[in-house]
Parts: sequence; C-alpha cells; structure tokens
Amino acid sequence: MTAALPKIGIRPTIDGRREGVRESLEDQTMALAQAVARLFSESLRHGTGDPVECVIADTCIGGVAEAAACAEKFAREGVGVSVTVTPCWCYGSETMDMNPLIPKAVWGYNGTERPGAVYLAAVLAGHAQKGLPAFGIYGRDVQDAGDPTIPDDVQEKLLRFARAALAAATMRGRAYLAMGGVSMGIAGSIVDQPLFEDYFGMRVETVDMTEFVRRMDRGIYDPEEFKAALAWTRKHCKLGKDWNPPKGRRSKKRLEEEWEICVKMALIARDLMVGNPRLAELGYGEEAMGHHALASGFQGQRAWTDHLPNGDFLEAILTSSFDWNGIRRPYMVATENDALNGVSMLFGHLLTHTAQIFADVRTYWSPAAVKRVTGTRLTGKAAGGILHLINSGPAALDGTGEQSRKGKPVMKPHWEITEAEATRCLKATSWHPSITEYFRGGGFSTRFTTKGNMPVTMCRLNLVKGLGPALQIAEGWTVSLPEKVHKVLDERTNPTWPTTWFVPNLTGSGAFTDVYSVMNHWGANHGAISFGHIGADLITLASILRIPVYMHNVDAGSIFRPNAWNAFGTQDREGADFRACATFGPLYG
Repeated sequence: MTAALPKIGIRPTIDGRREGVRESLEDQTMALAQAVARLFSESLRHGTGDPVECVIADTCIGGVAEAAACAEKFAREGVGVSVTVTPCWCYGSETMDMNPLIPKAVWGYNGTERPGAVYLAAVLAGHAQKGLPAFGIYGRDVQDAGDPTIPDDVQEKLLRFARAALAAATMRGRAYLAMGGVSMGIAGSIVDQPLFEDYFGMRVETVDMTEFVRRMDRGIYDPEEFKAALAWTRKHCKLGKDWNPPKGRRSKKRLEEEWEICVKMALIARDLMVGNPRLAELGYGEEAMGHHALASGFQGQRAWTDHLPNGDFLEAILTSSFDWNGIRRPYMVATENDALNGVSMLFGHLLTHTAQIFADVRTYWSPAAVKRVTGTRLTGKAAGGILHLINSGPAALDGTGEQSRKGKPVMKPHWEITEAEATRCLKATSWHPSITEYFRGGGFSTRFTTKGNMPVTMCRLNLVKGLGPALQIAEGWTVSLPEKVHKVLDERTNPTWPTTWFVPNLTGSGAFTDVYSVMNHWGANHGAISFGHIGADLITLASILRIPVYMHNVDAGSIFRPNAWNAFGTQDREGADFRACATFGPLYG
C-alpha cells in the first residue's frame, strides 16, 4: 500500500480590523503565502521523487473562525507541516495554529510600514506559553512594503524548517519492522516501542525470522521476480576472493545454493516491509499487505546465521538505490536489527533522499600508529588521524562514491542516478563468501572502498535511561589512502567488508578536539553516514521531535531551533536544548 505524502500548509494571517486596515493588506498577505508555496514546490521533493505540495488557506486568517476553517481544510488535505506568514500585526492567540502534532514555523515580514515583527514576537510568545513551540523566521534586512521577494536568509530558514518538518511528518503513522530480535546483545537492537511511538509517531512491528523460512519453504514470493533477480545477481554481483582458510571454504555447489537463498531473503524482506500486490494474485492476501514499514532491521547474528546464509545481500541491495527492477528509492534496513541506527539512517534519508551507509565505528588510527604499521605518514585531511568505518556485513552500494556531480563523487537521490552510475557502483563492489567462522550458515559479504573527498555526516541516536533519546552528529569528509596503506590497514580486520575512511571536521574543543576524541565520545558501536554536511538539518529535526543533541560540530550560525529554546538559556545552547526538550517532552508522548 502506498502511504499518503504529507503536504505543507501555508497560513496567511492578517490584521482583522476591517473598514480599511484588513482590506489594504489582503493582496500583500496572500502574495507572501503564494511566494512561500512556490519556493517549497520548486525546491523540495519527497523521498519518492514527487514534488512537495502546498495547501494555502482559502482566506487570510484574521481571527479564530478563519483559523478554524484553515485547520479543517488542512485536515482534509493531509497537511503535516504548518507555515504562518504575515507582513503585519495580527491577533496572536486568535490566529495561531493550535494543532499540537504538526510542526510549525512563523515568518514575520521585516518591514516598517506594518509591524510584522511585533506579531511574530507576540505569536511566538503565545506558542511558548501554550507549550506549542514554533520556529520564528525574521529577515535580517528591512524590506519595502509590497516587496514580494523572499530574502536569502529567510529562504534558508524556511527550507531548513520544511525539510526537517516534512521528515517528522513522513515518519508519523508508519512502522519500524523488526525482523528478529536482539543481535549479540547489541543495545540498539533492544527495540524500544515507546521511543518510536512517543518521539516519531511510529509503531513497531515484529516478525520472527522463521517467517523467512516459512515463505521460502512455501513459495510465498513472486517466482518470476525471483528468476529475474537471480539472473541479475549472477550477472552483476561479481564473486570475489574467498578469504576463508581451506578448511572453512564451501563448495561451488553450496555457494550457488546460498545465492538462491540470499536472493529470496531480499525479496521476502522487502515484501515484509511494504507488501507486494503480486502475492495477492498468488493467493496470499495477508502477506501482500506488508507492515507499512518506513524502516526495518534484520537480526541475523547469530540465531539465523549459525544455520542459514547471512543477511548481507538482503541489507546491501535493499539499502542501495537500484536492483533487478532498476533504479528506485532505497529502503532503510539496519544490520543486526540496530533500530537506533536504523532510525538514524532514516533521519539522513528523509533529509537528503539518498541511500545511507550503515557502519561500525570500528577503529581510530592515529598518525603514529599508521606510520608504525605501514611506514607511511598520513597527509592532507587524514594528517590528524582517521576513523575506520566498516560494517560487519553490508553497506549501500551507493557508498562506493561512483556517482558524480560536476566531476566529484557524490551520493544522489534515486531520480538523479543514471544507469551508467548504477553499473559503476556494481562494478566497484565485489561479493565474497562470508567468513565461515563468523557465519556458519554461509552467505556473502560486500567489499568496496568509498571514494575520498566526499562531504558526509555521521549521526547516531542513543537511548539513555532517565534521559531518553539523545543525538550525536559529526560532519566530516571521506578520504582516500594510498593503496599500500589501505591494504595493510584494511586487511588487519575482516577484508570482506566495505570500508569508508572518515575524518571529522575538528573544532579544537570538547568532543571535536581531535579525531581520537570523536571516537572516544561516540555513544555506540554503529553510525549512520549520509552524503553532505546535513548537521544543521539534523539539529532542526531533533528539536521538532524534542530530542537533545549532545555532540556536534555544526557552525553555531546555522543552528535553527524553535524560538522557545531561547527561554532556556542563550549562552549554553547545548544545555538549553536539553532543558527545552525535557520541558516540552516528546512530540507524540
């Protein structure tokens, strides 16, 4: 089933006094609303690739009756985000958006002819007093009355809010699908259902991994798609070196059987997440429905992998932006059912619409340690040391860096990816028989090295008893190492896994004093890596969800949170964030 896409509602508010005042402002106020709607429609897309739709109130809102009529229209139209715009004074608590579940922003026009800034301050005070935090947007420079342009600084805040608010609205009503339970005692795979319900408006669906066995044994998958997928896999997924010692190697016949099982697992995992109408045609109406999942995780180790092939192909191919059906939107599937990293991937995907790299934050290599084991001195961005991000399994093949824009390696939304780029990602990846001592049931592991010089952001949501969820963010760059150095370092761990060499941007203080400090402050064994420096958008999203951010290297001037956060302190912004989130509580809790 296809989920409805949230729309942005635009609320033009106005001074309600008639007999001259309101009449003089009608055209200007509605023109502002239309300009904001154009900005959003031309600049934003959903993860599906569809443009974002905007809904404008039928009339300007001068009082509570028109505010109520607007709210009714927004409910009918499926509005999930609210933006109020005005060039003038309006009646704050009478015109404000009172829906507690919809993220809100208010743009008060910086003009001298009418006091739009006065209304902005008044309505933001009303939002704070009523416990309905709103983002305040006020341009730095005064505009002339009737000027329909949206200044650059206002555009930046409008778009930052809209991206984050749409991400929050998209999660609401969807599900996280836990395929299996806790993997190897990893805390992130202890899926906390109240977390998803209270903070994201999502439900948690759980299926035992025996459901994969049932569907494989009973043929509950599309047999024609299976044939096509297997043929595509044999053609495009090249088998690499078997790194197992001779006694641990499986026969060619057994490897062929494992490929068949792995392809079926990928089909079944996808069908479990989003359903498949073809199954209804085959007589499996219940299974055709799926679990309405926006993200999922596969436990794998060890209950499954001690007996059956691992989930590496499943996870790698689903999280990539292409498969046997061509280029398409990536699915968010967390290795080892680490739901906290799964939702971190989801944050990055909803903000950028790109595939995400799931990785272990495995090793800090100091310059001295690299020099000792390789004889080579690190240079350039890597001169202060590097983090080895390497997943004990798969990562999205987009993470190879084989997509490009203006000659530079990137990760793109699926609608921008060409067939040639998808092919290059596949050619840059090899598939290796899994290490038998790790995966007794067999399977395959992806191997690639991410190209250097890509701006990326690593984030991780952690859950702390007594505190709740807290987010950490590290913007930085991928780096390429000399092949000799890469080979020595990479082969010190499992060489069948994909590698990303990462250097965070350093600030010289706190957790970003040096690269070692970033590793030493990271809150769990996994991280989600997104293309681009998106830390500011993540901070805005976290504030909408009422999740504090306790570690980041984002420029202070780019941070955008609800206006009410100022009341919790203007000097110690990190502490104020914690206090505000604790006071207002989870968005849906």
